[in-house]
This record gives sequence, structure tokens and C-alpha cells, in this order.
Amino acid sequence: MLLFHGSNMVIEHPRLLGQTRGLDFGAGFYLTTHEEQAKGFAVTVVNRRRMGVPTISVFEYDEIVANETLDFLIFSEPDADWLAFVKDNRLNAYLGKNYDVIIGPVANDRVYPTIQGFAIGQLSIEAALVALRPYKLFDQYCFTTEKALATLRFSEYLEL
Repeated sequence: MLLFHGSNMVIEHPRLLGQTRGLDFGAGFYLTTHEEQAKGFAVTVVNRRRMGVPTISVFEYDEIVANETLDFLIFSEPDADWLAFVKDNRLNAYLGKNYDVIIGPVANDRVYPTIQGFAIGQLSIEAALVALRPYKLFDQYCFTTEKALATLRFSEYLEL
């Protein structure tokens, strides 16, 4: 399976870096199965950092080894459990179990106001889920351990 990572540079050797801001699934190396989503993120990273070139790094993901050796948390849709998990991670307040790989919908910039409204108590969980229904949310894979990163093999890169 191919996974895509959007950045302002080529990433041949993914590393786990500490996060300075709350992300959907916490600290980790994020990828997606949707090349277009990775392209959009690459452009966003270049615009935020004001340096580099929008670049997609492509990885082959060894699902067989991953399924045999890693601990997963998988959200198949943006439901109440997903929303609570994203809220806790964005607030740097998640204290639950750690996983090697977390897979689920991405709470992108279009839905950020809804997530933020829920996080600060302006929206109930029910209202937030109703507000999210119209959006097509693509997937994200968050690799949180070195063991998980070992299931990725750099394939190629594409500069935009």
C-alpha cells in the first residue's frame, strides 16, 4: 500500500519529533492514502514556514508486518469516540493508551471551527457530529513509534 506525506522538503527517513502544537492524533509521523490531500498539506506547510518546496514523499507501507506486530487504534468514521480523541489530543490532554499507529479521518482546516467549538464547550458532541456530516474527511495515518516507522519504506518523491 502506498502512503503519502506532504511537506516542504523530501522526507526519506521519517523521524518522530516532539510536537509544539496539538494535532489530531498527537505526536507522530502523519501520512494519508490520498495524494491530493498530501499535496494540499505540502502547500500549507510551505506557506506556514515560508521556506522550501511543496513536496510529496511516497512510502510503501508493509501492512502484513504491521498487522502482525503493531498495536492500532482505528476510527472508521468521525464518530463520538473520534471527536473526543481529537479534542483531547488537540488540547494536549490525552492520557489514554498509547498505540503504534492511529488511523482515522483528518480534522482539516475546513472542520477546525467545529472541532474547536466542541473543544471549548460551545458545541455539544451531538451538534458537532451533525456539523461534520456534510464534509468528506479523508484519512490520516499517524505513526507514533519507531517500530511503526519500520513498516515504511521510502519509494519516491514528487515536487509540486
